[in-house]
Amino acid sequence: MDEQAPSVLKETPSWLLTQSAMHAHRIISEAFAAGGARGYHFRLLATLAEFGPASQASLGRRTGIDRSDVVAAINELAAAGFVDRSPDPEDGRRNIITLTTAGKRQQKRLAELVRKAQDELFAPLSAAERDQLSRLLGKVLSHHDGG
Repeated sequence: MDEQAPSVLKETPSWLLTQSAMHAHRIISEAFAAGGARGYHFRLLATLAEFGPASQASLGRRTGIDRSDVVAAINELAAAGFVDRSPDPEDGRRNIITLTTAGKRQQKRLAELVRKAQDELFAPLSAAERDQLSRLLGKVLSHHDGG
């Protein structure tokens, strides 16, 4: 933290959260770059791994990724052999995205990179403190997401 920052900022949770988010973004981005991936790839692969095949629109809603960015990321994942895209048998205008075996391996590989990045980012916190932070941030997020 910037030692020159006024104490009122250093005591303001939103300022601390913003400053921490900058470090988190850098650390996670570096981890994904080392793995030849982007955050969107991980979000999409993780969603498919947990929930199974889905339409591009559904993936966008579940991951919070804009529709055009979902299409671009799916194109990249399909080109790498991590997902298959096929027409939805119930609606030919839609595509269903399915995780491939290679995609499952990539998702696990990226999850490990994320775990290591979390360890780097939250190194000063104990496991209990990390759990508490996650619960508190989840509570704030849920409140503002209407959940």
